[in-house]
Amino acid sequence: MAEAHQAVGFQFTVSTEGIDLHLSREVLKHIYLSGVTSWKKRAIRFKNGILTGVYPASPSSWLVVVVAIMSTMYARIDPSMGMIDSIKKTLPQSDYLTVHTKALLSAILFATGLWVSIIFMLRNTLKLLLSYHGWIFEPHGKRSCSTRLWMNLVKLFSGRKPLLYSFQSSLPRLPVPNVSDTIKRYLESVRPLLDDEQYNQMENVANDFKKHSASRLQRYLVLKSWWAANYVSDWWEEYIYLRSRSPIMVNSNFYVMDLLYITPTHRQAARAGNAVHAMLQYRRKLERGEHAPMRAQGTVPMCSYQMERMFNTTRIPGIQTDFVQHLKDRKHLVVYHRGRFFRVWLYYGGRHLWPSELEAQFQRILDDPSEPQPGELKLAALTAGERIPWAKARQKYFSQGVNRSSLETIETAAFFVTLDDEAHGYDAEKLRSLDLYAKSLLHGKCYDRWFDKSFNLIVYQNGKLGLNAEHSWADAPIVGHMWEYVVATDCFQLGYTEDGHSNGDISKDLPLPIKLQWDISAECRGVIESSYALAKEIADDVDFHGCLFEDFGKGLIKKCRTSPDAFIQLALQLAHFRDKGEFCLTYEASMTRMFKEGRTETVRSCTNESSAFVRAMKDPLNSNEKRLELFRKAAEKHQHMYRLAMTGSGIDRHLFCLYIVSKYLGIDSPFLKQVLSEPWRLSTSQTPQQQLNLIDLQRFPKYVSAGGGFGPVADDGYGVSYIIIGDDLITFHISSKFSSPETDSYRFGQNIRQAMLDIRALFANRENKM
Repeated sequence: MAEAHQAVGFQFTVSTEGIDLHLSREVLKHIYLSGVTSWKKRAIRFKNGILTGVYPASPSSWLVVVVAIMSTMYARIDPSMGMIDSIKKTLPQSDYLTVHTKALLSAILFATGLWVSIIFMLRNTLKLLLSYHGWIFEPHGKRSCSTRLWMNLVKLFSGRKPLLYSFQSSLPRLPVPNVSDTIKRYLESVRPLLDDEQYNQMENVANDFKKHSASRLQRYLVLKSWWAANYVSDWWEEYIYLRSRSPIMVNSNFYVMDLLYITPTHRQAARAGNAVHAMLQYRRKLERGEHAPMRAQGTVPMCSYQMERMFNTTRIPGIQTDFVQHLKDRKHLVVYHRGRFFRVWLYYGGRHLWPSELEAQFQRILDDPSEPQPGELKLAALTAGERIPWAKARQKYFSQGVNRSSLETIETAAFFVTLDDEAHGYDAEKLRSLDLYAKSLLHGKCYDRWFDKSFNLIVYQNGKLGLNAEHSWADAPIVGHMWEYVVATDCFQLGYTEDGHSNGDISKDLPLPIKLQWDISAECRGVIESSYALAKEIADDVDFHGCLFEDFGKGLIKKCRTSPDAFIQLALQLAHFRDKGEFCLTYEASMTRMFKEGRTETVRSCTNESSAFVRAMKDPLNSNEKRLELFRKAAEKHQHMYRLAMTGSGIDRHLFCLYIVSKYLGIDSPFLKQVLSEPWRLSTSQTPQQQLNLIDLQRFPKYVSAGGGFGPVADDGYGVSYIIIGDDLITFHISSKFSSPETDSYRFGQNIRQAMLDIRALFANRENKM
């Protein structure tokens, strides 16, 4: 058998004449190739590590500095002002060190020190430049002379051809906002949600906190900001994600969809082969740090820290807290199909498997007629239920024997692939196709995704793809960066044959996929069924609606001279007021990646200005001119809040960290308790588009992403994710709960559509009058 042949590297027999070795040349060849590949990886990582370590200088610049110093010596000029002579005197006496050699060595040491000092100066100058954020508050398209000068200086000190992690040591730390400013902004944010009596009470509680506890808590935060890389991110990951004991399916994990209108092949195994090969290419560049760093406005670098844990990462359950396990290069992935788990090797002969070879492996799994072992079918439901039962089950039933070995195979895999036995995707002729597609990606059958993996690649029967991503290790833009690369590589580089198969040859000696073995007791099966029952109850309660808004898009909104994001956020406020008849605390995620290890901050989109605009839209006595004036004020306010959040002056992360310090110190704060207990009944997020600009939408307008989404945050609220696609399309992903009589995702989608049209009409009426 082929697998037996591959498993044996050499054989030997013992006889009276000694030991006779029978070596397999083929296996030795692959061992040699694997070793060569491994050493190549180490060499490339070492080289790129040096390039990153000395950036924005280069290793060759060291030689330039040394030659320059040596030249001055021969010209009898001493640029060191006596330091070279001082170094020469400290060198030990030796027969091998002549006077000339000592002079040469002293000059090299001085030049090296000068070179390191220049690097340090360049980095700190760049860090100082990047600490300036005045540019972001200037009107779009109207940059001042000082901002243009600043941007040129940033480009000058940024060096040439940076690698992914080149800027990490030059990024500024996230600043701790002033407590008084944070409290002032907080009170302003809740004013439209409270009546006069409630607001006065909250104001008193806030002032009492500022007077008695705030300064003490603030001192600890400032101390942490000096010591830690980021005063928020580690606590945010631990307390918001890893210490949560509720199910992560729906409540935490999010999803990303495939191309909206295009399916390059309908062969499931072929699409999986291309997608996995593209992911392996991305991972190789990621591990070598060869991706270009993301830059705001094409100039300001953003932190790449979150990208480190994209692959080979699993969230491991614990009794009190989970932890994120990240490993180095893994050579296998795990595939789930019809209740069976398979290990698939990703390397052969020291190289990645070709797309055609991966297709063959996946087709073997699809054709495998075996049935799941007892308890195997719904095993992954453990990752969809409560964290404590899963942690206990892991310790009790999966700590030894074949169960331990198989679980370790899953948890150490590069990522997880589900070959789904359903067909999903957007179909304009099928009712609710986008809704069902979203629900499948978010929770599936509750047992056919390993929700603890950094991400699951889901491949449907009809060739459509999608991702389900765990949230603790990174935020959606990080996953979106990888996904854009994968989709573009799949469609425009790898391609398919005329009959839809992956391109390339197939080696005859590929090791077959290995089916994982389990010994799951009846008691363990009971725990699995309990987790599944809870997960299914959560999944069945999720109400989803996907809304394609094609009436207009970013192009027309920009002609109205307003921010597309502010336009949509104000439409959401109007839609929510029409839906529920009241305002609510609104969450919009913004990034803080211009700072080292930055993640997200909250923009509180419900403001005094937005509520004034919404009320004006409701009152028929208000003219369109008045409504448009209020809209512009609300949009400017929203943009200002967004910019504050991006530049480290947000409200919620600061208050969150103050609360954590208060718990450590045992200080009871009614104000912080109130802040942290307020429900976000409208939680929103914009999915980034075209981060890499790998798809030319002018030439290929149908190659647009459908974006992604997440589950509802509050039991009686909505979750809304939207993606602004090109100039003429906006996709909304709306989630809520069937169990809430106050919410209906389809109804809310219709309200959003009407709100967008009504706001557009304000500008249309003005244009007609002009």
